[in-house]
Amino acid sequence: MKRHQIEGNILTPAGWVRGTVRFSDRIQSVEGEAVREPDGELPAILPGFVDLHVHGGGGADIMNGAQAVITTSRMHARHGTTSMLATTVTAERADLEWVFNDIGPAIQQRESGCARVLGIHLEGPFINGEKLGAQPAFIRQGDMEEVLALHQKAPIRVMTLAPEMEGHLEFIKALRSAGIIPQIGHTAGSYENGVAALEAGACGCTHLFNAMTGMYHRAPGMVAAALAHAEYSEIIPDLLHVHPGAIRTALRAIPKLYCVTDATAGAGMPDGTYTLGTQTLTKCGGGVRLADGTLAGSTLTMDDALRNLVSIGLTLADATHRVSTFPAQYLGLEDRGQIQAGCWSDLVVMSPALQLVNVFVEGESIDLKDA
Repeated sequence: MKRHQIEGNILTPAGWVRGTVRFSDRIQSVEGEAVREPDGELPAILPGFVDLHVHGGGGADIMNGAQAVITTSRMHARHGTTSMLATTVTAERADLEWVFNDIGPAIQQRESGCARVLGIHLEGPFINGEKLGAQPAFIRQGDMEEVLALHQKAPIRVMTLAPEMEGHLEFIKALRSAGIIPQIGHTAGSYENGVAALEAGACGCTHLFNAMTGMYHRAPGMVAAALAHAEYSEIIPDLLHVHPGAIRTALRAIPKLYCVTDATAGAGMPDGTYTLGTQTLTKCGGGVRLADGTLAGSTLTMDDALRNLVSIGLTLADATHRVSTFPAQYLGLEDRGQIQAGCWSDLVVMSPALQLVNVFVEGESIDLKDA
């Protein structure tokens, strides 16, 4: 593996350092002077972005198998995502089994130029039909036998489910025992359902505010359960799914609120028609929608997510924690999402204007020419 060194404002777990990072596939050293704020003349060296909710990109839909995973992970790497979860949608069991079987090898072996795929986020099929959003309607009750059969084909790291469905509190406990992180999402449940799910072992919400019961002062809903009790939750900061004021509210309430793209095949592509599982989407006006106008994932990339957070008032360090450090911590990863000796060399270099200069995935420099 080639040895590199880059200089600039380095965001470390202890704060900013003006100095040099030396690395091959792993970071060898971080040397320099601790500073309170980054030098505005130098590039910012940040931990690579970690996206735990990605349906597609570059015209590819994860539900189409291994080549789609490679295309998606290559496109997102060019926008600073160095590791990600390939995210499936609600589908019939046979279709999910085919997808898992096909993409298993793409998870085991990272292709050159691509982000590392850490596993799968299974979004559905164990969700509530009243809050499908853009999910196809192949919903069913939680089935641990089905989950474990899929898990043997490719590792499930995160699962979205509706906790109010019959038997799902015990389902949450079984998922935790199997090493799978359960998240609350696509749910018509109450505040009380949410609190019970978090107490049973659920770890936060999928795309907070979207496809769940909202907050009303006499019926606080699932949103309030997350705001009052969750340590983590994901949110889509494309400034289309969630108003900046709601994002800032969640930032004050949820200590480790982290960002996802929920990107679909239209990410990185021109306006047009794309797919999400069995659904047909139209990309137009910076978003993707079903024919009835329902938002259907996003076209967001993580470099834009970072810039959006800074635009609504977050510091660069705080924004970086929410696109890198917190999602890595959520998965229990100690060697990603931070810049210190021994960690994987997942690095993003940005200009003072927050434009991408370079991206390294496990020490490999990514070609940004099509970003």
